[in-house]
Amino acid sequence: MIEDRIPYYEVNKRAVAGFSALSKHLATIDKKLRALVELRVSQINGCVYCLDLHSRQAREAGETQQRLDCLAAWPEYPHFDDRERAAFAWAEAITHISETHAPKHLYDALQAHFTDQEIVDLTLIISFMNTWNRLSISFRDKPEPALELVPA
Repeated sequence: MIEDRIPYYEVNKRAVAGFSALSKHLATIDKKLRALVELRVSQINGCVYCLDLHSRQAREAGETQQRLDCLAAWPEYPHFDDRERAAFAWAEAITHISETHAPKHLYDALQAHFTDQEIVDLTLIISFMNTWNRLSISFRDKPEPALELVPA
């Protein structure tokens, strides 16, 4: 059972709002790819709240359920393009930064598919997502119950 903890977003509304506002300036990455990257980071970190949120956002942006189902195994799934693969590899490297140190070959792969501005924005998205995951996990944010019923 997940216990209740401090509602950090209420305790320090100003800081959370400021952090959230920064994220709105990262518009060079399309909504679908952004949601997939945020979802992949959340899978790695095991953040249930963010898994729920970003999978819904990905579907709202037009992502298919099959691609969402296969995201955790993206290197083996043939239906992600090279641009997406470069973003996922970078997301994993940045999320595991203490182990990977953001290797040159992954950075070089980004440059083949993204502008300098997009690389900065993508890296900020990944960094922010890791922070949101850490907040949500630390304070045990919970997703809302599903509204639709799954047939038995």
